Amino acid sequence: MDLKLNDKTALVFGGSRGLGRAVAAELAAEGATVVIVARDAARVEKTAAELGVIGLAGDVSKPGASRVLVRQAAEKLGRGVDILVTNTGGPAPGNFEQITDAAWQAGFDNLWMSFVESVGEALPSMKAKGFGRILAVTSVAAREPQPGLVVSNGLRAGLLGLVNALSRDVAAAGITVNALLPGYTNTDRMKEVGVTSASMGSKIPAGRIGEPEEFAALAAFLASERASYITGQAIAVDGGLLQSI
Repeated sequence: MDLKLNDKTALVFGGSRGLGRAVAAELAAEGATVVIVARDAARVEKTAAELGVIGLAGDVSKPGASRVLVRQAAEKLGRGVDILVTNTGGPAPGNFEQITDAAWQAGFDNLWMSFVESVGEALPSMKAKGFGRILAVTSVAAREPQPGLVVSNGLRAGLLGLVNALSRDVAAAGITVNALLPGYTNTDRMKEVGVTSASMGSKIPAGRIGEPEEFAALAAFLASERASYITGQAIAVDGGLLQSI
């Protein structure tokens, strides 16, 4: 399927590894001109060279950084960003009484404000062109709270409300806003914590964990013209893990 992204520009946060890298690769394969962002400058440069995309080093958890990165991406692209993919690492784990005020603030800056700032910076050019795709990569924890992840559970659930509210504000301008909820997926991070199909497959209706490319396929579709009537949604890519309706 030709998703007709060859005239589109994209910015992918967390694009040097895992789900972000897979999304960047899929968008580039569909013809989009892609900028990836991650904290590790050396890794960004290496990944950008491997994927044939543009690399930017930056830390979206720092206040104000996301706005700057959107501007820098636009400068490198020569025009505004058409497709914005917000994707950040998970906040500190722990139950409520274990989480400090500083950890709450760090999680808020990383998960919430990076979305708010980057969207605020990208929206004017999207509105001017009458086209925009905003994809918030979050987690199944946004819909079904997971044990020991109180910061993630709280902030990610709130982000779904923001995604829906924002989608209503910008739909008439040709801009869609959706959230993607990955389940257990075969990334380096999951390997580091011992999550494999052997360890988790019995808990997932599909019988296995997912592959990053399966997640990226949905992201690329939602970024295309074909998905122009899909907005305000939170779509899980989890092999049937979530039990809620």
